[in-house]
Amino acid sequence: MQMPDEETLNVPDAEREASLSPAAVAAGTSGLVPGLTAGGEGRRSFRSDQVWSYFGPAFVASVAYIDPGNFSTNILGGSQFGYRLLWVLLWSNVMAIIIQYLAAKLGIVTGQTLPQNCRKHFSRKASVCLWLCAEVSAVATDLAEFLGAALGLDLLIGPALLAHGISLTGGLFISALIATVAVVGILALDLMGFQWLERGIMAFVGVIGLCYGFEVFLVHPDWHRAFVATILPTFDLHHGAFALRGSVFAAVGMLGATVMPHVIYLHSALVQPRLNELEPASKKARPGMLRKYLRFELVDVFVAMNGAWLINSAMIIMAAVVMYKGPTYYPTIQDAFHTLGPLLGRGAAVVFAVALLCSGLSSSTVGVMAGQVIIEGFLDIKFPIFLRRFITVIPALIVIGVGWDPLKILNDSQVLLSFTLPAALIPLLMLTNKAGVMGDFRSGLRMKVAGWTVAGIILALNAVLLVEMAVG
Repeated sequence: MQMPDEETLNVPDAEREASLSPAAVAAGTSGLVPGLTAGGEGRRSFRSDQVWSYFGPAFVASVAYIDPGNFSTNILGGSQFGYRLLWVLLWSNVMAIIIQYLAAKLGIVTGQTLPQNCRKHFSRKASVCLWLCAEVSAVATDLAEFLGAALGLDLLIGPALLAHGISLTGGLFISALIATVAVVGILALDLMGFQWLERGIMAFVGVIGLCYGFEVFLVHPDWHRAFVATILPTFDLHHGAFALRGSVFAAVGMLGATVMPHVIYLHSALVQPRLNELEPASKKARPGMLRKYLRFELVDVFVAMNGAWLINSAMIIMAAVVMYKGPTYYPTIQDAFHTLGPLLGRGAAVVFAVALLCSGLSSSTVGVMAGQVIIEGFLDIKFPIFLRRFITVIPALIVIGVGWDPLKILNDSQVLLSFTLPAALIPLLMLTNKAGVMGDFRSGLRMKVAGWTVAGIILALNAVLLVEMAVG
């Protein structure tokens, strides 16, 4: 795979200087992104000439691509259609690279988040509508991610709680309370500096990757079939119309679980603290510095998104080898856990639960961060991130306490996100294509075509998925 081409990165500094947007000029004086502070990470510790020092924002965003929703859809796809749908993840990854790079680019060039840019460049009525859609996506996402964390912890400690007389619902509720404390602890890393929080999230991503590397090592997949399925787009044409229809909509569901609106908002915020590290507040952001930052952030996006792609592919491969039963099989996350134990040993099941727990905790943290960026950016207010955590945990605790099926809530949230995705993706493309916003850093023709093509594909497939679920 190749990184998406960005024509504007090679324009001479002198040409850019004249056409920089006012926001870009002010980037050096803008405050740190809400909820992200420079803390203990001073300018002396930040090596602006080394690409690895730019790693972090895209890895935080990549958590949304390996969240509990991805666990559910990938396990379903692998158990129903084997290796066949691996190609969906490859093309979803290409789309993710383009979208996340554009989100980061908007934040770097303008010095403002996507919500702040929407408030600034769109009408008040449009901004309110976009804010409401963004809030719905943030709440739905945080609910799903938090339930995923509770499920992962419940798989690990639930049997012990049940042995002590605690009901299934009570055990899940206790797991949710423990997960709440854990997420607050992860968010507290931000008090030490923005890079500490990034490192914490990257550690979770690393653990998830190691867990699935272990699972793939145990199942001994057919690598030739996996490679062919990755590069050759196919659907199930051999088991009748039902299987064909099922494989099409499984592919749409996998794509829908991959592109998440909340990290589009968040990524535009995650890149901004480094602007303050690269330039003192009294200086303007130089075009050369912005160009270098864009280039290094593209590397960050490329590495992080491809890492998420490999983890997602490992999920499908594991399910294809261990759980494949055909298009009429509809397994849950708990089914995967209880299947791995007898077949591969208790260790394999525990590793699976640990991966789910890390996915839920990290993605729930990212969801809270995105919610804070959304409310502060659209409404121009300060909102404590810990207060948002405690507010958004209430719906999840209610769902668990009244005995609703958390897996059904998790899956239904993916449908809701399909409605709110256009409210993030379309404004992003409009803003990054405007010279009045981006100056000479606006997207070139090839990036415009790529962006709108991705948007068209995603919106069309999500519409198909919504129609399918509406008719049964």
